[in-house]
Amino acid sequence: MVVKEEERLRKLFEFEKRLRERGYKLIAGVDEAGRGPLAGPVVAAAVILPENVFIPNLKDSKLLSEKKREEVYEEIVKKAITYSFSIVDERYIDMHNILKATLLAMKNAVLGLKISPDYIIVDALKIPEIDLPQEGIKGGDRICGSIAAASIVAKVERDRIMKQYHDLYPQYDFLHNKGYGTKKHIESIKKFGYSPIHRKTFSIKNLEM
Repeated sequence: MVVKEEERLRKLFEFEKRLRERGYKLIAGVDEAGRGPLAGPVVAAAVILPENVFIPNLKDSKLLSEKKREEVYEEIVKKAITYSFSIVDERYIDMHNILKATLLAMKNAVLGLKISPDYIIVDALKIPEIDLPQEGIKGGDRICGSIAAASIVAKVERDRIMKQYHDLYPQYDFLHNKGYGTKKHIESIKKFGYSPIHRKTFSIKNLEM
């Protein structure tokens, strides 16, 4: 099993390997969590992992259970050369839009790294106002280990925030839906109205209240 996992991880880091062969040593993977929910912030993370790192079960955060994500998260933060995450709240999202909020969170996550990367690989997007070589990779969280690591850090940190909000606004069941538009969540909005953390100019604007 260990041999198979090592082989899977080797393939997952092939993109980073090619970058290292071009001379880039410190490669930061960047991803976000929370672009689609009706409530709460968007969180982005940047992670620089060492070459030949072994983190079992490292993969796109969406392919892991919540318990397994927490376990892999602990391995990532323990083994990373450096990592950072950034939170942009629903007020900024409402004022500007979710794409601008996502890009701001990504930029701040990169700038928050204790060591500046040589190259940035981002899931699907490119980050403006970052004077470093970078590349947006469609589906990067499934095919690049560094981006997968960032997806896990962003998701775990955002989930922890939403659990705290659940204690403040239990009627919306943020503990389970994490702000996403489940049927039960939408029914709660119709019953109780918006909470202070709902995105009032984003997805909710299309709900029939």
